[in-house]
Amino acid sequence: MTQTTLDPPVTPAAVPTAGTGELKPQGMAGRTMSKARIAAIGIPLPIVLGFLWHFGVTMQWELPFGIRMSYLPTPFETAERLWDLAFGGIFNDTFSGALWIHLWASTQRVLYGFLLAAAFAIPLGVLMGRFKLINRIADPTVNLIRPIPVTAWAPLSLLIIGFGDQATIFLIFLAAFFPILLNTITAVMHVSPRLLEAAAMLGISRLGTLLKVVVPASAPGILGGLRIGLGLSWVILVVGETVGINIGLGSVISQARDTSRTDLIVSGMIIIGLAGFLSDRIMVGLIKLGLRGRPLIR
Repeated sequence: MTQTTLDPPVTPAAVPTAGTGELKPQGMAGRTMSKARIAAIGIPLPIVLGFLWHFGVTMQWELPFGIRMSYLPTPFETAERLWDLAFGGIFNDTFSGALWIHLWASTQRVLYGFLLAAAFAIPLGVLMGRFKLINRIADPTVNLIRPIPVTAWAPLSLLIIGFGDQATIFLIFLAAFFPILLNTITAVMHVSPRLLEAAAMLGISRLGTLLKVVVPASAPGILGGLRIGLGLSWVILVVGETVGINIGLGSVISQARDTSRTDLIVSGMIIIGLAGFLSDRIMVGLIKLGLRGRPLIR
């Protein structure tokens, strides 16, 4: 009686790429390896910049535009201040351990202003991109207001709104509104006419075409505008929190400027950068989850 030997199942760990013969990993392990490699590529640059920062301060470099690095704190001094801001126990001043209060207050202002901008800009952008009459009516006004810097609105907002959260949220709204609007208009205008023709042949109403065809097809451009608007929201946050507000990351930077505490200023800048990065990643993740993993953005 002949005994047959069963070969172990072969796991498709890699497959050749067409035309190159290169093996690419497949499956969950392959995707994890790919993401880890992409993340590793970005690690050396911050390390190099950190070393240049340290040597620039200790050796008192003078850079173009009259930048004197001797006035900056070292990376170690900045790390000490960041730790004290978060947990206290080093400097024991008014900012020790107060990071989470300031960060939460600033995050709320950014969210309110950004979400309000998205709620107005996306519907208006869809209508302006889809209907020529609405575009002709609104486009001159939009392009008249758009070039006005948000910083120019700051003094006016303090006079007509007053000091406090509402003026800051208004400035954040203005900063995020126009990038979202313009990206939405452009994305809607570039929707393939064949999709619109197919919707018309299927007897879909105008409203149904907007919701089921135009908006999904424009999603990549809209999402790009949302990311730009969110980034600008964090940029303008500092402008809005420098006057009349005692709690917030911009307020921390403003108070540090008045007392010439550069370590606190740099720490506040780093925290805003990290907060902006994390908020962008969270928004992208939520959108991907809502769209069921459709490959619209990275």
